[in-house]
Amino acid sequence: MLLKPPIDALVKKVGNPYKLAVIVSKRAKLLQQTLTESEKEECPEVTRAINEVYTGKIVSE
Repeated sequence: MLLKPPIDALVKKVGNPYKLAVIVSKRAKLLQQTLTESEKEECPEVTRAINEVYTGKIVSE
């Protein structure tokens, strides 16, 4: 269960829940291909992708 950042805040940043799911899944897939094993153990790809959306590093068009 995702507690931080709140899902409502993520949806407001992106526009709708479906768009959020697509953005996070695409970014997580890219991170999975590019991160080293130690980076993956430190923080999972989906969590990194969610944090990037929340902080504004990833923006939707």
